[in-house]
Order: sequence, then structure tokens, then C-alpha cells
Amino acid sequence: MERENLERGKFSSSFSIECEGAYEKRFPTCPEIPVFLGSEILHESKSEDGAIQIIERSCKLNVDAPRLLKKIAGVEYVFFIQKNTVNWRERTLVIEAHNETFANRVIVLETCNYSVHPENEDWTCFEQSASLDIKSFFGFENTVEKIAMKQYTANIKRGKEVIEHYLKELISQGITFIPRWTPPEVKGSLRKRSPSGSNNGTIPPESHPHGSEKEQRGNNACPAGEASTPEGDKLDADYIERYLGQLSPMQESCLIRLRQWLQEMQKGKVPKDEYILRFLRARDFNIDKAREMLCQSLAWRKQYQVDYILQTWRPPSLLEEFYAGGWHYQDKDGRPLYILRLGQMDTKGLVKALGEESLLRHVLSINEEGQRRCEENTNLLGRPISSWTCLVDLEGLNMRHLWRPGVKTLLRIIEVVEDNYPETLGRLLIVRAPRVFPVLWTLVSPFINENTRQKFLIYSGNNYQGPGGLVDYLEKDVIPDFLGGECVCNVPEGGLVPKSLYQTDEESETADHIRLWTETIYHSANIFKG
Repeated sequence: MERENLERGKFSSSFSIECEGAYEKRFPTCPEIPVFLGSEILHESKSEDGAIQIIERSCKLNVDAPRLLKKIAGVEYVFFIQKNTVNWRERTLVIEAHNETFANRVIVLETCNYSVHPENEDWTCFEQSASLDIKSFFGFENTVEKIAMKQYTANIKRGKEVIEHYLKELISQGITFIPRWTPPEVKGSLRKRSPSGSNNGTIPPESHPHGSEKEQRGNNACPAGEASTPEGDKLDADYIERYLGQLSPMQESCLIRLRQWLQEMQKGKVPKDEYILRFLRARDFNIDKAREMLCQSLAWRKQYQVDYILQTWRPPSLLEEFYAGGWHYQDKDGRPLYILRLGQMDTKGLVKALGEESLLRHVLSINEEGQRRCEENTNLLGRPISSWTCLVDLEGLNMRHLWRPGVKTLLRIIEVVEDNYPETLGRLLIVRAPRVFPVLWTLVSPFINENTRQKFLIYSGNNYQGPGGLVDYLEKDVIPDFLGGECVCNVPEGGLVPKSLYQTDEESETADHIRLWTETIYHSANIFKG
């Protein structure tokens, strides 16, 4: 799917109906698009009140395909059916197209949506999607697919340029204002105002329900975060720059639309904008996918009481002594820095002594603390800090760390963190990676999101000490002493967990079972026969 944004600043009317006027200039022919040879109107209709106009056309295209393929197919040109629906009331333009030629062999569907930006009427949001299904094509299925993808990719940017070209042409002709649509007058009706100033149920054009008035929002919030916009739901430039970072108009629109949906579904309780934004970024601003991921995560947080984990979770003394990880100042970008000496940690001993549920809880508390520190740094530095940096020291990593139940626990933790803390890791610095590391990486990397993997920087041996190493990301006075720096690091050194502290399999299973059931919304009960 390809999304583009078309920003307009010279039209005083609020919507993309200007785009419709510009779009109509493409017909019946368009010199700006050489492959478009012509069109004819098949059907045209309007609603009774004139608010909706539908035009259906047959469009003739010259496809850039090999001559031999055209000869085998027996056609020189292809025809598409295009349906344009302009809704003047809702201020939207929807363009749907499908192929008429070879419809029984190839199905091409394309949809373009133009709509008003929900927060800025000087912007038009443009969303474009297409699908291609090749059932059979004389044995040239792969060739046809490549041709179609090549042309579609080339036409995406070109389509936007053509619209902008005709918008400028309209402006050059002095057309810079299009009155907003108003419902036609009903004969015999009088618009009278009562003494109190009401209009007896008749809505004048300037206060039409589809106008620019904004719905007021409450500030109630769930513990995952509250709606933190300074003035209701308005996302002004200062607020975006201060708390969210750079957003395109389309990304801003996605954030507002998802927040509005959460507002309706959560009955006034919505997470913070920066929290919602993480899920949108994790799904490349695909609202449907981000909404599904976010809803599942919110349900998970409620079920396992994650919102209160910083207040309720107290690490066992065994974890405090043998878990070789802790927070350590911040990196050069202002991100909180977490150091994990994984190579010095007895993962097998920790799993044997505590069970995987306790380790998972501890990792969740680290992620919650990371988000809290990001908020603190945002307020302290006056710019958005939405992620933290993790420095992993693998000195001492050996085959013991590849113990199968331990790897299984690690994979489960990765899965939970990936699903519920997207885009919270800004950078992962892995230093002193030994020879056994590629084996571990082969096991865990398939479970790590591609966007997250791109944030990994791996150094073997002492490569981290020179240019391009840690000094590029950490101040010299922050680099830990055990990595050759000047800063004394208070992170526990780990070590082997005494076997005398190991739980039996039955004890471990029971402990995890009790912990899971006492910290969720579920309760246990005895049910007797009858």
C-alpha cells in the first residue's frame, strides 16, 4: 500500500473538491500522462440534493509491455473502468478503478481516497491502494506481474504530480475559492430564530454538522498514559515538536483518527499520544494493523495488571544479586541507557531458581521504567525522547547460555516485549561478541521485528573502543569502567547461582501458576461434585 499526502495552502475553501476540479482536467485526455490515450463517460448521476455526484468512465491505456506479449495477447491497448464519487457534504473524493480487458485472467483493483485532514482544513489527505491477482496469462504470469508492478510504482508519484500541476493551473486562472456545499432551500420553509437564539432545528450553512467545529474530549486516562495534548485534541506545531517529534500531515491524521476511535471505544480513557504513536510507527501507520496491535496490548496490560507493575513488583533478592543489568545515565541523544552484562549472567541458574514468570515480570518492570525515564528526559530536555538505548556486554557468553529452556524463556520474553513495547528501543549496542554469538543470534533473530533488528550494532573483540564504536553514541565519562571507560558502573556483576537455590520442577511450576493467577483478573475456586 502506498500513502501520499497532498498539501495545499492557496485555496481558501476547505477540502479536496479543488482536487476534484483538478482531477477532472485529466479527461477526456491528459497530455501529462502519455499512456492515458482517452476516455468516455459511461454513466453519470447525482443525488436529489446534489451532494453526491458519481461519474463512471471507460479509460483507454497504452501499456508499456513487450511487443511479443501484446501480439500473443491479441491486444494493443487495455481498457479500465473508473468510478469517481464526489461527496460534497462529507468533502471526500473516492476513485475506484478495475480492468475490463482480460478481466477473466487478471484482476486489477485500485482505490484512491481524498479527504479533509481532521485537524487542518488547509490539508488534503490522500490514500492510495491497489491489488493485483493474476489467475492465468498464457504462461507469462511472472512477466505480467513485473510489468504491472513496475508501471504502478512509476505512476504513484506521477499521479500526485499531475494533480499538483492542474491545481497550479486552476490557481493561475484565478480559481482560488470554491464555496462549501449547502443543502438546497426547501420551498415554503422559513428559517426563524427563537428569542433564545436557537434556530428551531434548522442548521444554517456556517454551522453545518460537517463543518470545522471540533468535538471536545475529556482528559480521563488509563494508567498506560493519558491524553496529553495541551488543548483538547488540537495537535499544534509546538506540541508536536515538543512531545511527538516530526510527523507528516498523513501521520498526524492517522494519530488523530486512531485516538478518536479509542476515545469512543474506551469511554473517554485513552493512552497518551506518544504511546499510540509507537504502535502506529510499528505498523508503518497502517491504522487497522496498529489498532489491532494496540487493542491486544491494552487488553494484555489489563489482564496482567502491567500498569501497576512499578508499584507492585519487588524483585526477589536473588534477582538483585545475580541479574547483571541496570540503568546507567543516558546516551548522547538523551535516551536513557540500560546496561546488561549478559555474558556474566547465569541464565540457567536464574530460570532454575526463579522460574520464567519472575524473569518475565522483571523484564516488564524494566520496560515500564524505561518509558518513565523517557518521559522524564522529554520534560528535562524539552524535546521528545521516546526510546531508550541498551548496551549488552557479551564477555563470558558460552554454550551454557544456549541451554534449551533458557533460550525458550528468552524467546518468550522477546515475543512479549515485541508485541507490547514497540518502538521503545532506540538502539542496541552489543559489545565483545564471542564466537558462540552467531549461534545465539541465529536462534533469536527470526523472532525480532525487522525494524528492531536494524537498530542493532554488533562489535566483536575490542572493535567497540575505536572510532565508530561506543564513543559515537556515549560520552566518554559515561562509558563503564569494565569496558575501558572512566565511569564506575553499579550494575551487578552476576555470577553463578548456587544450585542449592534451584527449585524442583514441581515447585517452579507451582510458583509460576500461583503468581500468574494471583496477579490477573482471574480468581480460583473449588468446585465440588453436584
